Amino acid sequence: MTQSSILSVANLRKSYGSGTSKVVVVNGLSFELRRGECYGLLGPNGAGKTTTLRLCLGLTVPDDGEITLVGRGIPQDARPARLRVGVVPQGDNLDPDFTVAENLLVFGRYFGESDAAIYARIPRLLEFANLTAKKDARIGELSGGMKRRLTLARALINDPDLIFMDEPTTGLDPQARHMIWDRLKTLLAEGKTIVLTTHFMDEAERLCDRLAVIDHGKMIAEGPPRDLIGQHIEAEVVEVYGDNARAWAEAEGGPNVARLEISGETVFCYTNDARSLLASLHTTKGVRYLHRPANLEDLFLKLTGREMRD
Repeated sequence: MTQSSILSVANLRKSYGSGTSKVVVVNGLSFELRRGECYGLLGPNGAGKTTTLRLCLGLTVPDDGEITLVGRGIPQDARPARLRVGVVPQGDNLDPDFTVAENLLVFGRYFGESDAAIYARIPRLLEFANLTAKKDARIGELSGGMKRRLTLARALINDPDLIFMDEPTTGLDPQARHMIWDRLKTLLAEGKTIVLTTHFMDEAERLCDRLAVIDHGKMIAEGPPRDLIGQHIEAEVVEVYGDNARAWAEAEGGPNVARLEISGETVFCYTNDARSLLASLHTTKGVRYLHRPANLEDLFLKLTGREMRD
């Protein structure tokens, strides 16, 4: 672990069961976070993302490997390490019996903070979450977006150095998602470090300085989003769809296409120069098409496949 890192994971392994029923969930995973960055963990369902977060927090004991969190070994020093960490879980586990402000107060007590110190922090957190007007509201009176913002504010009650966020915007409408993104950018500007898991590729591309793509518990790619896209994907993508799209792909496939994939009714054409392909499609009947630059979703699907995961 370097002096500038806040989390270091080396050769981490975790499996469940034994014999023929043994399932390897995390398989030799290694990565290191620098202070002040947003680091994304991407992977399909069952890739090992949530288990990795639990291992890093000392909530699950690894079979092998080393974890150093805010300068402390995990799991042996997990309790003092977690005093410097905030967590936004997948689901909102707010207490429905308390008001918005009371949820922050009670949670702050878990960190050994005095009531006076917590009360001093609450107004700023409510403002941060745009919930000042809802200070005395019960949880059942809040919308889904409000609950998610309160869960984020609650994770900041101990002024953490590092924040783990497990799919923080799942289930939110676009307006709420953009508000959460703005709040996360504010935290990064203040020097906080964020570990983010998400299924939204645009979210990862917007927020993450670096990311890791993991599958079956293994690291399969790591780096800044645009660098990874440039390394693994052709520069341009043409999506072809319509009644004649599949027949066109099987019969012709278009000129200058480096790679072609068919998914459902859409044909994905990957190329470094789409001009001749677009000219050909312009005169092809029964198809429509969309021309765009390659993005993180293209990278994710190439590395992990297009098949559904349970």
